[in-house]
Amino acid sequence: MTTAELVEVDIARIIDSPLINKDIAPTKISQRTWTTYNIAALWIGMCVCIPTYMLASGLIAGGMNWWQALLTITLGNIIVLIPMILNAHAGTKYGIPFPVLARASFGTLGSNVPALLRALVACGWFGIQTWIGGQALNSMLGLLFPQWSTFALGSAVSFLLFWGLNVYFIVRGTESIRWLESIAAPFLIVVGLGLLAWAYVQGGGFGPILSQPSKFQSAGEFWSFFVPSLTGMVGFWATLSLNIPDFSRYAKSQRAQIIGQAIGLPPTMALYSFIGVAVTSATVIIFGEAIWDPVVLLSKFESPVVVFLSLVSLVVATLTTNIAANVVSPANDFANLLPKHITFVRGGLITAVLGIVMMPWKLLADYGTYIFGWLVGYSSFLGPIAGVLIADYFVIRKLSLSVEDLYRREGEYSYSKGFNPKAIISLVAGVFVALIGLFVEELRFLYDYAWFIGFAAAFVVYIAVMQNRQQAATQVL
Repeated sequence: MTTAELVEVDIARIIDSPLINKDIAPTKISQRTWTTYNIAALWIGMCVCIPTYMLASGLIAGGMNWWQALLTITLGNIIVLIPMILNAHAGTKYGIPFPVLARASFGTLGSNVPALLRALVACGWFGIQTWIGGQALNSMLGLLFPQWSTFALGSAVSFLLFWGLNVYFIVRGTESIRWLESIAAPFLIVVGLGLLAWAYVQGGGFGPILSQPSKFQSAGEFWSFFVPSLTGMVGFWATLSLNIPDFSRYAKSQRAQIIGQAIGLPPTMALYSFIGVAVTSATVIIFGEAIWDPVVLLSKFESPVVVFLSLVSLVVATLTTNIAANVVSPANDFANLLPKHITFVRGGLITAVLGIVMMPWKLLADYGTYIFGWLVGYSSFLGPIAGVLIADYFVIRKLSLSVEDLYRREGEYSYSKGFNPKAIISLVAGVFVALIGLFVEELRFLYDYAWFIGFAAAFVVYIAVMQNRQQAATQVL
């Protein structure tokens, strides 16, 4: 799609609507400045983070060898790239964020249901990333000021300092995020490759973990672990596959968002996961134990300069991921709830507070809680939402939306008092089918495939219940 084919709306005609504010209004074509590089840099900045580095550790701890873990991660990210690109289309074409796109299917008020479900997950992720970033900052301060290591409240203060750094970029807005991602992406890749080179040289090659065989005794054992693990890998970015319009609304073209995502997401996840596996493998030889946590690993380096620069990179990596992945979406989602009262900044601050309240340290307690509890669990809600959004935009409306009506109380998407009960029914159906396997042992496979099952069920149900509705959506301008 060329710039000339992008749709621009006369905001003056809807500016007085209670459903709009400057943060969730359609972007003007002049504001759609993100190139392929900006989109790719966004993804590199989000993927290069400590949870990605540690992602394979849970799979290896569960019994996979290194290449099985890496294949599972890569395949999961290739799969999630599909709904990512599809949901991004409307954002680029019409300049609308995720909660506004959800109004087309769920209704102008009903859109708050998927938006708040997505927002709560983001709050949990914000807490996780802030906790991790705070620990890296604490180690860095301990290196710069040795007395800091004896400060009883050092960890808590570091956590709050890193939290405050996130808040700074929240207040600065989305353009500061593009700037941060663009300068950080190449730096983070170089640091990761440097760490990989160090591990190879110091470890005399990639050691025990890369030569460790799979612990599964049969194909059945492998598949029973692989399926929920793959769902967990899809769930890792299932959040962004919904709210990607929050970013693609700034893309210069469909080509920019498609290629940018394709070269930024799966390759970076595969590379950084491999770095995590390979470096951890080398730590067995160098330090006599497998060290999966990069903050702990870096604290063992002898050179203060190397340690400092590496810890700075971890802080930057965590910051870029947290701001882009876990602030933009919930800020817009909360703004969608009360557009005239909740701005992007206020929504971001709500996210920051809830991220602490959700006690992220418990979500990181062990790989079982992290992968099979957190990642798979919330994917059972996000898969059905994606199913409804994609079915509505591509099948029911055939890429055509009345953008002005998305911001009107009594427009095409008001349905029944602002809610589309058919979308809610489809969402509930998808969640029910996905979660029933959690309670009925014979149907456990449904939960193991939570994102896939939920997506498919909601997709099919939504098309079935909407097929008799008159399709009156028309393209604006």
